[in-house]
Amino acid sequence: MPNISLEDEIRMLRSKMEQIFMEEKSFTSDIVIEISSLLDLKINEYMKANPIKPK
Repeated sequence: MPNISLEDEIRMLRSKMEQIFMEEKSFTSDIVIEISSLLDLKINEYMKANPIKPK
């Protein structure tokens, strides 16, 4: 797998989660929860690497 950016990884996970939600029609299916949890970790990783600077 080529080296992809964290932003791209987040976009791909979100898209995959949305697609699976549409198929499963459930926010509580195991796979949707699993992807959502991974997405949360990646977003937290991104926020730590790119903190919002106060004005």
